[in-house]
Amino acid sequence: MAQGIIDNLVDQLTKLPGIGRKTAQRLAFFILNMPAEDAKAMADAITDVKDKALFCSVCFNITDTDPCEICTASSRDKSKICVVEEPSNILAIERTRSFNGTYHVLLGSLSPIDGITPDRLKINELVERVKQGGVREVILATNPNTKGEVTARYLTEVLKPLGIGISRIAYGLPIGSDIEFADEVTLSKALEGRREI
Repeated sequence: MAQGIIDNLVDQLTKLPGIGRKTAQRLAFFILNMPAEDAKAMADAITDVKDKALFCSVCFNITDTDPCEICTASSRDKSKICVVEEPSNILAIERTRSFNGTYHVLLGSLSPIDGITPDRLKINELVERVKQGGVREVILATNPNTKGEVTARYLTEVLKPLGIGISRIAYGLPIGSDIEFADEVTLSKALEGRREI
């Protein structure tokens, strides 16, 4: 029953975020028409990531070696730690090619209403990394939303007594946008984050 196996594939694809039934059907037929070796390579990649992926014991990024390549790279500036909420945030920052320090992944953000308290995140591990010495600056790159702001404020309180520099990523207007269409929070953050030229 070819229809049964297609339906099963569609059902599995709809479990992916942002994939509705119609998109899942298009993807299922795309996969069906792929060369067999490409489809097998895709299936192997999914199996590999489930079998081999683990969290780095230093920064908690997803890796297949422990510690990860970023933590062990001699070219990285170990005096700077950029704190992010999720491993996917590292990929976004790395694409900019403008940061050469190390990272620390919290694996979430504070949300007491959802039961996510400091002990549920990798905050104690961050504090221990800083206490080991050699760190001069921690850059807080949590998301610019309520949970991210609460997390950044909490981290500032915890890290301030350790005598290191603490900075927060700037927010502001995206390139190519018009000021008149910016919301108040974005415009306020852009003004706060201004720099001398």
